Amino acid sequence: MEPVTHFLTGACIGRAGLNRKTAYATLAAVLAAEAADLDVVWGLRGPVEGLKHHRGISHTLIAVPVIAAVIVGFVALLHRWLDGRRIRRLNRIAVEPGAPIPRSLEPKNIRWGWLYLAAVIAALSHLFLDWTNNYGLRPFYPFNPRWYAGSFVFIAEPVLWALLLAAMLVPWLLGLVGGEIGARRNPYRGRGWAIFALVGMTVVWGWRWSEHGRALALVANSQVAADHVTRAAAEPYPINPFRWHVILETPGYYQTAEVNTRSAQIDSDAQQDVLYKPPVDAAVQAAKQSELGKVYLDWGTWAVVSDVGQEPVNGLAPPQLPLGQTWTTVDFSDLRFDYSWLGAGRSGSGHPLGGSVYIVNGRDDAGEVMNGREQR
Repeated sequence: MEPVTHFLTGACIGRAGLNRKTAYATLAAVLAAEAADLDVVWGLRGPVEGLKHHRGISHTLIAVPVIAAVIVGFVALLHRWLDGRRIRRLNRIAVEPGAPIPRSLEPKNIRWGWLYLAAVIAALSHLFLDWTNNYGLRPFYPFNPRWYAGSFVFIAEPVLWALLLAAMLVPWLLGLVGGEIGARRNPYRGRGWAIFALVGMTVVWGWRWSEHGRALALVANSQVAADHVTRAAAEPYPINPFRWHVILETPGYYQTAEVNTRSAQIDSDAQQDVLYKPPVDAAVQAAKQSELGKVYLDWGTWAVVSDVGQEPVNGLAPPQLPLGQTWTTVDFSDLRFDYSWLGAGRSGSGHPLGGSVYIVNGRDDAGEVMNGREQR
């Protein structure tokens, strides 16, 4: 999922009761819920390196206890600094006879075991949230390099945003109202709303999981493709749990369909929604052996690789060659992200999460690009 959902989920985990067990629980949960995505810094070394390492070792089960320990260590350092400031301020106040001690200067009640547990739960939530969408992750890496994807929640889901934001904003608004009427301040305000949001997320997941299975069942029981279907996948849309983008594979082609599980309607055109499998020539073979090709095919469970001829791509100038040498462009795309509103029909680096490789003389890699960025 995107960072907003991870951030708000971590906040709700902390406010659901763990903040009553120990100080800094919400802070630790938020940081641990976001920490795994620090692997985006690999993108500074180029888009191919970014794809290779994103949702890599930081998104594994063996990384969870390490991430939690690092977060607790950071919180310990922060607490040491803040406590030093508290003591200095308290000493200044103590020299004034009869001066009351502000609540903000009372010592924090930290229970390190509970703090570590909060960080572990939040780090696990990151893995689960990323599994629910169709990008996937490798939770058992390096022992098992396989990608796993639930594919029943879109990577950015406004319904989840609404639930999580309500859990943050409603208690805050109620606190403002209570402050105006002189109500007693509750230091742990928002527990009920946080639990409500987390339960609501679980309901959304269960609902979408059910509709995902129904979409695949509808296609399996219908004659959508003219030939034998070897595998199928249903990809989610945001907001609407009844709408699914279905991909079918046959021995000779791919066919897509738009499925509405509420009306049991399947829309697929045997002409427009069919993509014949591209031929595998020498240039395609060479592109598959490039660094982009190896990384992309490891991740792209519905990858399509095609030689599109001498077609320049955005972000990378065509190779300048001496007479007698030729070049061609080989495009990589993944049908999981072939949504019309994200630019379906575009190929290679112009396709959502697509890439391209220039191949010279059918064998040499002359440049790689993804999303308009060259890999250097």
